[in-house]
Amino acid sequence: MNPIPLENGKYYHIYNRGNNGIDLFYEIENYKHFLRLYEKYIDPIAETYAWCLMKNHFHILVYIKETGEIDVTKLEYSSTDKPKMVSASKQFSNLFNAYTLAMNKRYKRTGSLFEKNFRRKVVTSETYFQKLVFYIHNNPVHHKFTKHIVEYPWTSYGTVISTKNTKLQRDKVIKSFNDLENFKYYHTINQNFDEIEDLIIE
Repeated sequence: MNPIPLENGKYYHIYNRGNNGIDLFYEIENYKHFLRLYEKYIDPIAETYAWCLMKNHFHILVYIKETGEIDVTKLEYSSTDKPKMVSASKQFSNLFNAYTLAMNKRYKRTGSLFEKNFRRKVVTSETYFQKLVFYIHNNPVHHKFTKHIVEYPWTSYGTVISTKNTKLQRDKVIKSFNDLENFKYYHTINQNFDEIEDLIIE
């Protein structure tokens, strides 16, 4: 069954895993390359609020820009043919296809890298948004890659608590938790995930 297309003006939890549970990232350079491709294909069409790259899966929280907010001059396509309309779903597919091609070439592998049809769920409330930000940042702790959120390098948590230049919507994320101290505190307490249980990929 084909998934619903991503709609402009909505917030989404985008997530997927390696095909049959295989690893998506083998070494540090792989994580960096995925983020470079993400900037190339996704930054022009979406605002990013949280992300986490795990060894065999990923989570991203985005807002799909309205058509009028998209700077089409910055769009990158997977072919030389300019589409008649900008499709956020297609841009994500372009990202995953480009990463798969790069990995297949680098490691002399063939076939699919990601599970077919990346998953997407609409984020419907502020509470939902907050819990999802925490869940994404806490993923490495949940999967026992580290004991503390701040120690894992491949999430947006470190960017939120820093002052470095970023395209992440840091100010908006902090504002949703009132301030930075409350953002940090929220990430230290246990959360009830009943609201987002169907979004959790395990």
